[in-house]
Amino acid sequence: MKKKKQNSLISLFFREVSLIGKDHSLLLTLLIAPLLYAFFYGSIYINKEEFEVKLGVVDDDHSRLSRLLQQNIDNSPIVQLIHFSNLKDAEEQMYQGNCQGYFYIPEGTETNLLSLKQSNVVLAVNASRFLPSSDLLMSVQQICLTIGAGVRLQYFQKSEGMSTAAAMDNVMPVNLDYRPLFNERSSYGAFLLPGLLALILQQTLLIGLSESVAGERQNLRLREWMNAGVSNGIWGKGLFYLLLFSSYAFFFLNVNYKILDLPQRANGLELGILLILFIATLVPMAQFIGSLFKSQLVCLQMMAFSTYPIFLITGYSWPHESLPLLLQWLANLLPTTPFIAIYTRMVQSGAGLWENASALFHLIFLWIFYSFICFVRIKRLLINLNK
Repeated sequence: MKKKKQNSLISLFFREVSLIGKDHSLLLTLLIAPLLYAFFYGSIYINKEEFEVKLGVVDDDHSRLSRLLQQNIDNSPIVQLIHFSNLKDAEEQMYQGNCQGYFYIPEGTETNLLSLKQSNVVLAVNASRFLPSSDLLMSVQQICLTIGAGVRLQYFQKSEGMSTAAAMDNVMPVNLDYRPLFNERSSYGAFLLPGLLALILQQTLLIGLSESVAGERQNLRLREWMNAGVSNGIWGKGLFYLLLFSSYAFFFLNVNYKILDLPQRANGLELGILLILFIATLVPMAQFIGSLFKSQLVCLQMMAFSTYPIFLITGYSWPHESLPLLLQWLANLLPTTPFIAIYTRMVQSGAGLWENASALFHLIFLWIFYSFICFVRIKRLLINLNK
């Protein structure tokens, strides 16, 4: 009896291989899309940080301070200064995309600062590109704050006769000790890519497997698929996807992570267990979703539009606790939510698998839940066919 069940699982595995080979849509979704999307989206953030971003500068102050500001900004590896004689030309060049912003130093900046009056400089950035504008803002702001603090320090020392320590206390009554722990360069790409690779893995599996199940209904092959029993049918078909996407996960962690220079601090065995559990949860979930459709094309269209909503509500791009209560409940039904919570801590900070036990048990519960409802759903479809 055991031998018969094993043979049925193996025959269903090779049956799925044969079906995919004949279906060009599944072939593209399962064998090309995961690698294509992983390298395509990953290449956008391959450098993760911007260098020599063009920034226009207009100096109406012509003072020692304004020259010092420009010198320090230009020395930053992130910024490449372009000098303009007036503000109108700088604005026009930014609108045309020849520079990513402009830095304006108005007349009287040094005089106001030395007399401890409010002194403003203007940094305008083109926010249509997130990374350059973000890096420019952070770099220029840090330089301005540092030079402003230095000028105030000299004022207190010379005009007020304070010692260096006393002057420093007046300039910086609170010292900020800023040390990024797990994203040392504060890079947006290093934050985004680990979750994005996991999402690519999930969505290509969900789309491909649900499309395959919808195809079984569309082509009236449900009895043929379930000939060896419902459980064997579910896991015989799912075995191919479990092995294929476990291989993709291994490839991403060993190839994409190295190419994209992403931190991977997790224990290999524990991370492997987590990924297999995650994929095993997606298998019955995808088959349940696919069983709701009679058309392979409609299933593909619906699942293709689910990617961004899933990404937005799983707690990666937006804190889970800040979502409306209804969306929190919906997010808790997605395996991505507990998986991302464990996975990012493991790869980025080196946490252990059991250090977030609640999320791990949440994922195990979802595996049991989707296995059960998938079994019930397909069993009901078979009963309806036999009536």
